This record gives sequence, C-alpha cells and structure tokens, in this order.
Amino acid sequence: MYDTLLFLHLLAAFLLAVTVVTYTAVALGAQTSGRTLFVADRCWDVGGLGTLVLGIWLALNLDQYEIWDGWILGAIALWLVATGLGVRSRIGAEDVSAERAPLMHWLRTVAIVGLLVLMFWKPGA
Repeated sequence: MYDTLLFLHLLAAFLLAVTVVTYTAVALGAQTSGRTLFVADRCWDVGGLGTLVLGIWLALNLDQYEIWDGWILGAIALWLVATGLGVRSRIGAEDVSAERAPLMHWLRTVAIVGLLVLMFWKPGA
C-alpha cells in the first residue's frame, strides 16, 4: 500500500511541476494560448489535490510520522500559500495588463521549492 501511495503522491507532484514550468514560460514572456493555460491549471488542480490528500494519507499510514509533525504542517502551510499565489498568478495571466502576475508566479515557485525541501529532507523526522 505504501509504495502505491508514494507513487501516486509523486505523480501528483509532477503534475504540479507541469504547471510551474508552463507559468515560468509565461512569466518569461512566452506567448501561450488559453488552452495551454487551461491544461496547466487542470494539472495544478489535480496535482494539488493529489499531493495534499495522498500526502496526508501517507502520514497517517506510516507509524513513524504524525500529521502534526512540524515538517508536515509546514508543507501543508506552504501548499496553501502556493495555491493562493497560484490563483493570483492565474488571474494575472488572463489579464494582459496585470503586472504582478510574474511576481505571484515566482513567489509560488519559491513556496513550491520550500515544499520540496521539506518533503525531501523531512527536518525533525
């Protein structure tokens, strides 16, 4: 069961990476269609929900981790921050006159990198 949950959790994380890469291209000035952003946003929706649900399930499934471990709570907090920044980035990408959309994207990217650091090193675990 653990291997399946971990595989699906990592697969969901790769879907988040699709969104980050796509919005990075937009932030750097690439011209994209609405369809491209639609696919990137759906990858974020599925990947975000998958990482959250499967990550919590993994934490509850393993005896060595508790849902209230600091690194897990930190990861959940960074996930919420990244999601909020993603909404702002999405709205800004749809509005051509929005100047803060790239900033929101880069802040979301920093939150996701922080999330990955917590997931990889699990400080305090």
